[in-house]
Amino acid sequence: MSTATSTIFGLIFLGLANASVFLMYKLWGYPFDHETRTSAAPKSLMFVHRAIGYAYLLLYVFMMWHMVPRLWNYQVELPPRTVAHLMLGITIGVLLLVKVAILRFFRHFEEAMPYIGTALLICTYLLIGLSVPFTLRESVRQVSSNIFSDASLQRTHTRLQMAGLPPDAPLDKLATRRKLREGQDVLLKKCVQCHDLRTILARPRTPPDWVRTVDRMAIKPMIGEPISLEDQWTVSAYLIAITPELQVSAKEQRRQRMQASQAQTALAVLTNPDEVTDEVIINPDEVIVNPDEVIVNPDEVGETNETLAEDAYDPEAARELFEITCSLCHDLSDVDNVPPTSEEETTELIARMIDNGLFLEEEDIKIIARYLNETYVNP
Repeated sequence: MSTATSTIFGLIFLGLANASVFLMYKLWGYPFDHETRTSAAPKSLMFVHRAIGYAYLLLYVFMMWHMVPRLWNYQVELPPRTVAHLMLGITIGVLLLVKVAILRFFRHFEEAMPYIGTALLICTYLLIGLSVPFTLRESVRQVSSNIFSDASLQRTHTRLQMAGLPPDAPLDKLATRRKLREGQDVLLKKCVQCHDLRTILARPRTPPDWVRTVDRMAIKPMIGEPISLEDQWTVSAYLIAITPELQVSAKEQRRQRMQASQAQTALAVLTNPDEVTDEVIINPDEVIVNPDEVIVNPDEVGETNETLAEDAYDPEAARELFEITCSLCHDLSDVDNVPPTSEEETTELIARMIDNGLFLEEEDIKIIARYLNETYVNP
């Protein structure tokens, strides 16, 4: 079942829950004979309420029939949202079982039905609220996204050439609107068999990292239709194409975290100003000196390292390495618009890119860091 179909059924499920519960409230307003356990409510309304209840039950069984097997295919630890979704689904099943049992075998508990119905409505709202908004957000992305524009297609084609796909992969065809939409379908229909969209789109990755991730997921055992080699290529191309949008989302989340951190620091300063300090005081009595250690003049080491770095550093080669490496995930204008203003920010920037899946040799990291510092920090 695709995520779009699942969303439609989920909204219908929520509508049936609302109709059933609020109609139940109306029916319980009619006189009720406790001896014969019959209600004075119109038979037509009773029939409608019963039909809605059966439809709700059948739709629940249908969705569980498709959802439960996915648990066997999950390749990652279930995220908290999925765990909550699962628990609510099981709770609804237990409440339905109790409700049917009371109606069929334990009519002396019938007065508890309004509470059970209300509990079902609450669980249904929570269940749909945990799943549908994320799918709708992806649908909005399909409508408002510019990944199908000519500029985006050209950018995707360029990045596909650096993604490490096999030589027989048709790069020209993969960077087309039709293939990107096919990749989108693979993501929404096949990839979600093993984990939810939030797990997949949690953070941006480099093109080679997307390809490696898709390859790793494809070879894992699963129940159902496996992802073919062509599907792997198309979904990799789609993930590479949407990476700039994931970058925007990641930047906004990072900005919010920084604001929260600054607010906490300011609060700490106001609360305990004497405990907040940037200086580290070292007790000389606690410093242990190894008598066998060779003492080296740090000025001499600094001069030697600077000389070696000068010999190995080529500004033009560094610029080319920077452009090739950073263009894997985003436009170079992103760095120009918000450049690092200190060496600490340069280090943080590179660390963040490595966390997003950038693989670099130690020497390349040093070259890019120096290029950023000389270009933006100390021009």
